[in-house]
Amino acid sequence: MEGEGFARKVTLNDGNKMPMFGLGVFAASGEETLRAAKFALKSGYRLIDTAAYYENEAEVGQAIKESGIKREDIFLVTKLRTEGHGYDECLQDFNTSLTKLDVSYVDLFLIHTPRGGKNVDSFKAMMKLKEQGLIRSIGVSNFGVNHLKEMEKAGLPTPAVNQIELNAYWRLEDIVKYCQEKGIAVMGYAPIFRGQKNDDPILVEMASRYKKTVPQLLIRWSFQKGYITIPKSSKPERILENADIFNFTISDEDMKALNAMPTEQCYTPLVNITDCPWKG
Repeated sequence: MEGEGFARKVTLNDGNKMPMFGLGVFAASGEETLRAAKFALKSGYRLIDTAAYYENEAEVGQAIKESGIKREDIFLVTKLRTEGHGYDECLQDFNTSLTKLDVSYVDLFLIHTPRGGKNVDSFKAMMKLKEQGLIRSIGVSNFGVNHLKEMEKAGLPTPAVNQIELNAYWRLEDIVKYCQEKGIAVMGYAPIFRGQKNDDPILVEMASRYKKTVPQLLIRWSFQKGYITIPKSSKPERILENADIFNFTISDEDMKALNAMPTEQCYTPLVNITDCPWKG
């Protein structure tokens, strides 16, 4: 890892460097996304995470253009739809995303979920796109240990990134450990548990000692664990608040307490997604 604050980066297993902190735009409308992404970029953010499924790629691309920031200074992530699994389907879906984003390349392209099957074919298509210079790094999202092992059995290169739900309540230690052993960068979404823990007395007390908010405490937990983290917000004040986590360090004792919080998943509709059957 190198740099401080927004400039803190992790070197992926393919040699590319990725910011450890950025903006997630899940569940944001087009106009919300445009405003949020432009404000975030103006405020120092250099990583934006979107997906075809979010239906806001065009607005992310517009924000990048209107930001006035050089394209090479922004790390752009998008993902393959479940309906886009398969070799030819993946190529077609990626080209659709690239057109909507209106950029010449994507920094990181992920298989959004293993549920669609044809993961091997999709990954091979992504490798082809990388050879063509249209993708800088390729990875996966919501993949469990079983899925990653099956990818390896298929003779595929190790993914650069695995994006999964990660927060102090949903720690997925087995997946994190496996990824770290294999050199796969861990990227976490829902770091603040969608704001549902803002009134938790343990977190409130702990955050107050650092003169920080509960979301800032939880984001710092992710950052301190070495995870790439992408808190989502469309409100300017929250975008600024979420980024104000580089000027304090959670003590070892408090990290131990956070690592022992009750296990609970934020996105209940996705329960067991990392345990879903492998369909090739």
